[in-house]
Amino acid sequence: MNAVSKSSLRNEARARRATLTRADFADAIAQFADRLPIAPGAVIAGYHPIRDEADPRGLMSALGRRGHVLALPVVAAANAALVFRQWNEGEALKPNAYGIAEPLPSAMEIVPDIVLVPLLAFDAVGHRLGYGGGYYDRTLDSIRASRSVLAVGVAYAGQEIAQLPREAHDHRLDWIVTENGARAFTTHGG
Repeated sequence: MNAVSKSSLRNEARARRATLTRADFADAIAQFADRLPIAPGAVIAGYHPIRDEADPRGLMSALGRRGHVLALPVVAAANAALVFRQWNEGEALKPNAYGIAEPLPSAMEIVPDIVLVPLLAFDAVGHRLGYGGGYYDRTLDSIRASRSVLAVGVAYAGQEIAQLPREAHDHRLDWIVTENGARAFTTHGG
């Protein structure tokens, strides 16, 4: 797929996502915390939502109450993998150059076992359409070079589309959590 058509798909997905925003989303997905295959004490990297992103904070809060360590991403450098810093609910955050809330530089760097991933769209086999910066793909590459990590998309159910283009560097999601439930993607199907 060429850059123009992928860019067009991103614009369409952004517009669609904006119509799906719901105030009770974070609470709705919290109830699915027990459905995810997470080992006791696992490190869960979430994200602080911006604009109309699906809000993972209810799920993060539920996982934190179950004893999991929470972390948020930090953009350390352009075109590099994200760094994750430990974060607890209520701790101060600071906006980065993109306006995204990040933990303070004094917070400890940690490597997650589970990464909650924002997205514009996803399909039935776990392909995701991100924002085009490649941060999450580089991050998953970096972590998976030395250990396993589960990529869990967080989205509104209406963000699912029939099929997404996939490039060689794109990482598939292992799971998706929407207001309708949590589901695993199979390891086959492209």
